[in-house]
Amino acid sequence: MFFMWRSHLAKSLHQHRNQPEARFLQLATIGLDQRPRNRTVVFRGFLENSDRYRDCLKIVTDRRSQKTEQINANPWAEVNWYFTKTRSQFRILGKLILIDHEYPDLELQKARSDAWSSLSEPARVQFAWAHPREPRVSFPEVAPSTPEQPLESFCLLLLEPTEVDRLELRGTPQNRWLHLRDEQGNWTDREVNP
Repeated sequence: MFFMWRSHLAKSLHQHRNQPEARFLQLATIGLDQRPRNRTVVFRGFLENSDRYRDCLKIVTDRRSQKTEQINANPWAEVNWYFTKTRSQFRILGKLILIDHEYPDLELQKARSDAWSSLSEPARVQFAWAHPREPRVSFPEVAPSTPEQPLESFCLLLLEPTEVDRLELRGTPQNRWLHLRDEQGNWTDREVNP
């Protein structure tokens, strides 16, 4: 079952399906210095076939990036996503779940392997490059990776939403809804002032 916000997000994604950039969203975390950190990431879909994690947005990241330390220190994050055709904005707040090669949950390990397999070869090779944010080195020839076995540097990142702020900029006045998830995983929707 899709909740109201997921239906609207699915509609925006469908209407932008011919625009690859519509899969890019901004992910904000809290740095170790307690300052905000923001970056563009690629939406890799929702974690389907899971009752517990069905609303989780999938993102991939390199275990060696600064994000992993930030997430381990404070898992709260927010994404901001804007769709130009529908003039819809989604701000999704929640906790991040970082699934690396040592994560104990077998269901999520399978999701990690599936995410790895779905990447293109050039995307998989990036996880064999030199450490992110280290001084630039010449890139040696990297052996092709296998779609069956994720590299240790590859992580699946899930955003488990607790609040979705949806703003429709079309119309006068504009329309806005808050979608809130309780401790039992139930969603409530309410229309609010834009």
